[in-house]
Amino acid sequence: MKNEHVGKIIINESAIAEGVARVAAQLNQHFDDAVIITVVPGGILYTADLTRQLEFDINMDYISCPHTPGDRNNHSTIVFHRNIDISDRNVIIIDDAIESGGTMKRLVQFIAENYTPKSISVAVLFVKPGRVDIPVRQYYAYEMENDDLLIGYGMPWENQYRNLPYVAKLKR
Repeated sequence: MKNEHVGKIIINESAIAEGVARVAAQLNQHFDDAVIITVVPGGILYTADLTRQLEFDINMDYISCPHTPGDRNNHSTIVFHRNIDISDRNVIIIDDAIESGGTMKRLVQFIAENYTPKSISVAVLFVKPGRVDIPVRQYYAYEMENDDLLIGYGMPWENQYRNLPYVAKLKR
């Protein structure tokens, strides 16, 4: 793998593991049962790590909404696979991060407006400071200091680098 765009490591592998454990502990305190909806492809790695630490009953489904990192005005098509009935269920939408928040806000609105969940929450590894308001409970381990573009641990640049085991600054 070429690492020409990999800059300074922001969250290393051990910090990711600690963050995952922190979010899992928060979720374990608040839920007895939930439907996990993974935002694919970005949330796959985080979902795999997080769900193995959940101590309550879960069902799993997935949703997608392609976007460009940092895009606050994502208008791409939302595809919810709806393998599980989420009516009157606690729903936790899992993704790698909330960067601008535009896509996550659309996903939350889509679920709320088209289905009848008991509750909707969001679980991510980290959030960025410039994000838009998303009016649901959010569980996360880290709050970034700035809005730098980041890659790795599910986050791409030009459809590469998702498989890095850490989060790094994008170097252009």
